[in-house]
Amino acid sequence: MKLYMSVDMEGITGLVDHTHVDSSGHNYERGRHIMTEETNYIITSAFETGCSEVVVNDSHSKMNNLLIEKLHPETQLITGDVKPFSMVQGLDASFDGAIFAGYHARASQRGVMSHSMIFGARNFYINDTVVGELGFNAYVAGYYDVPLIMVAGDDGAAREAEELIPNITTAVVKETISRSAAKSLTPAKAGQLLTEKTAIALQNRDRVKPLTPPDRPLLAIEFANYGQAEWANLMPGTEIIPGTTTVRFQAKDILEAYQAMLVMTELAMRTTFC
Repeated sequence: MKLYMSVDMEGITGLVDHTHVDSSGHNYERGRHIMTEETNYIITSAFETGCSEVVVNDSHSKMNNLLIEKLHPETQLITGDVKPFSMVQGLDASFDGAIFAGYHARASQRGVMSHSMIFGARNFYINDTVVGELGFNAYVAGYYDVPLIMVAGDDGAAREAEELIPNITTAVVKETISRSAAKSLTPAKAGQLLTEKTAIALQNRDRVKPLTPPDRPLLAIEFANYGQAEWANLMPGTEIIPGTTTVRFQAKDILEAYQAMLVMTELAMRTTFC
């Protein structure tokens, strides 16, 4: 069995604000150690449950957070950026299942450090379905007929996963108090939970169907202000919906929609306050 893992940081045990997840923050080194330990619990359980190969994609910020020297020796790590498919780089039809760890709630939702790729996005839409990073990434997995079998992170991420994917296994390592506060398990207790949940997810893999994306999806991104929409609209093929801060793009498939989202959000981040 071949397993794909995408590991973000905001949903990791005990991490609650930018000082834990920004490389310039005073808590970042602690955060990346906990992130690496948490990833290892899942990897080790996966190998013990019958996986023959585990590929991990570091999916946070500059995507060079995981300490490769601390990972299970049989792990293959995708690290660094720029990656053509960002948080789902390396995912293809050869995998039997996917696990997303360290995930968080989408933008505009209650959750620890909730957002969708950038802090200036309010909502992502694929046709009429609102998605965040979790949902968009699950659609890419579904394009390759790979089921997302488990999501680990805060309670907001778990709720989002359960709404999108029936029978998915979720592992909640912290409960939201506010966007920058949580009631968290300790790393040791979270490790026990992740070990158990990974085994359950792999054993129940056949009960989870891939999240199949629509053909020719219409991508729409609602931004926080009009300047961000103007920047995103510089990408050819996009249009601003009149009277809104929403930019849409007609994609030929979910892979093109995903890369369009990456370009649009990168452009939007160039917006200044005034």
